Amino acid sequence: MRWLLVKDLQILRRSKLLVGLLVVYPIAIALLIGVALSRGPDKPKVAFLNQVPIGQTTTNIGGRDVDFATYADQFFDAIDPLRVKTRQEAVDAVESGDALAGLIIPADTVERLNGGLGQAEVEVLYNGDALKQSFVEATIEAELARANATLSRTIGEVAVEDLRILTEGGEIATPVGRQSLLGLERSRDILDQALAGLPADAPERQGLEQVLQFAEQALIGLEFATPALRAVSEPIQVRATVLSGSRTPLDAFAVALAVAVSLLFIAVLLASGVLALEREEQAYGRLVRGLVSRSALLAEKVILAAACSGLAALAMLCGIGAFTGVDWGRFPLWLVALAAAALGCSALGVAIGALAREVRAASLLGLLIALPLAFLALVPSGAVAGAVYDAIGVVNAIFPFKPALQALDAAVNDADPGVWGPAAHLLGLTVAYGLLARLALRRF
Repeated sequence: MRWLLVKDLQILRRSKLLVGLLVVYPIAIALLIGVALSRGPDKPKVAFLNQVPIGQTTTNIGGRDVDFATYADQFFDAIDPLRVKTRQEAVDAVESGDALAGLIIPADTVERLNGGLGQAEVEVLYNGDALKQSFVEATIEAELARANATLSRTIGEVAVEDLRILTEGGEIATPVGRQSLLGLERSRDILDQALAGLPADAPERQGLEQVLQFAEQALIGLEFATPALRAVSEPIQVRATVLSGSRTPLDAFAVALAVAVSLLFIAVLLASGVLALEREEQAYGRLVRGLVSRSALLAEKVILAAACSGLAALAMLCGIGAFTGVDWGRFPLWLVALAAAALGCSALGVAIGALAREVRAASLLGLLIALPLAFLALVPSGAVAGAVYDAIGVVNAIFPFKPALQALDAAVNDADPGVWGPAAHLLGLTVAYGLLARLALRRF
């Protein structure tokens, strides 16, 4: 087997261009997939016109100063603003494509919101291009919804405080200044005292009793109004709960995905190619007639492809790790996951090479199988019908990419279900594909 391995390495050394393409092509695909998953869309360029006069962006809501310029700062975190001076400039920027949309803040916005009693209106310009509009519309609507939620929460808090003052008494801010309110509770107490000092047949008693009844009913109503206002200001609160396991951030998962895709392509294409090459060069018959057994031949091809793909994936992972926050303390688990994944994918490649028998057919079949496997492993539950998802699960269990991705994700990001379960799965697939390849060699 040692001399057979030396022979294959010499063949690879003579095919430098082919080996280079075999390594660069899957890495390029893996990086593209990783970037697509980990990186959100760039900030859309939006023409921004603020017509509110300088120095008039602050208003008072129930005694609280609210500066609407802070909402603009939050909005700029999500967009790339193109500042314009007139509405026509905003229109021209959107029509020419310099901006995907335009946002115009009218001059009376703060005035209409003054006191929290008015409703302001902003203008958003789109150019009618469906693709461009869909790209920017969600961002603008999300940021405006966030500003609305923040403002409504402030107004709700002010209203709750005003209701407390109305109930208990105290000072309240009004457009004409701060006023002192007696409060319904103190008013009720004063009325009770006044009624207690009146004769039963006093003519004033009936009117005072009606006012007292009104005060008591108002107090009951305000007890329900306060929680209602709190619900209106923030009707839905989110409590996130992770049901099981640990969650991998998308950018960290992209690292494992990029490495897994590269390993899959290199292992499958190399293993299938070097085995099919033995038959194409008519060396297979001479080898198995006494120099090496068929099982040893298959084992050598699996080891060769696993070593090459595993080393390439390790180099890629270390290169990515130099620029990201991966945990280098988990390096031994990296080796375990890479070794198991490389063996499983290489065994698949050997089975493909045994079935195809020709290098070109084996390479084409390897590509046709490997690329769909990468995408099927990323299909989430709920994205397709239940029966279809179950069928995808069976495919992912039969082929090595999904357990390879799980093992690498667990090794790099400490994700569930851990390294050892997927690694054992991959070793089982290595044996199964080795047996399939051994049976397929009869056709050689």
